Amino acid sequence: MKLLFQIFMIFFKLSPITFGGGYAMIPVIEREVVEKKHWLKQEEVTDLFALSGSIPGAIAINSAAFIGYRIAGVLGAIAATIGVMIPTFFIIVMLSIFYLFFSDHPKVEAAFEGIRPAVVALIVFAAYKMRKGAVVDKTTFAAAGCALVMLLVLRLHPVLVISAGAVSGIFLIGIQDRLGIETKIDDHEQQLDYFMGADI
Repeated sequence: MKLLFQIFMIFFKLSPITFGGGYAMIPVIEREVVEKKHWLKQEEVTDLFALSGSIPGAIAINSAAFIGYRIAGVLGAIAATIGVMIPTFFIIVMLSIFYLFFSDHPKVEAAFEGIRPAVVALIVFAAYKMRKGAVVDKTTFAAAGCALVMLLVLRLHPVLVISAGAVSGIFLIGIQDRLGIETKIDDHEQQLDYFMGADI
């Protein structure tokens, strides 16, 4: 019960202080879950964020559910999801009322002008942090470059880019295994257990 309360409180506190949505929450969640609490490893959180972005729904809620589940099972997912949703709901209601009356106020416009680049900085920082656990060799570097081209040049939907990354990863790792080339995957069985929720 204590662990569930801690999970709830972490996401309850993170939700109202993070502007810019799910991607902006990534560095803050990592700091709490990986660096402070040591509940998960950097690579695990990176995988969970990638999974959260590849399925329907808000990334913040998906991430909270996956991380909570990984830490404490179904009850952990419920605690994290409720924690991230409650403050967000009330903040959205209050901001909607506030914005309705003060949207044209110069100071409000100035505040949002300052918030937007700060959100961009948070997302860039999150990408930099995730890079350490995702881009680990020449193959993953090339995959990241191709994904960037698909997003910026071809303007494909992110779900298609993630799906293409998954297929290419399975294909390339399979080729490397057959050729006897060492890969950066530590333990196939451990990774499968991780995604299936083992050791919870």
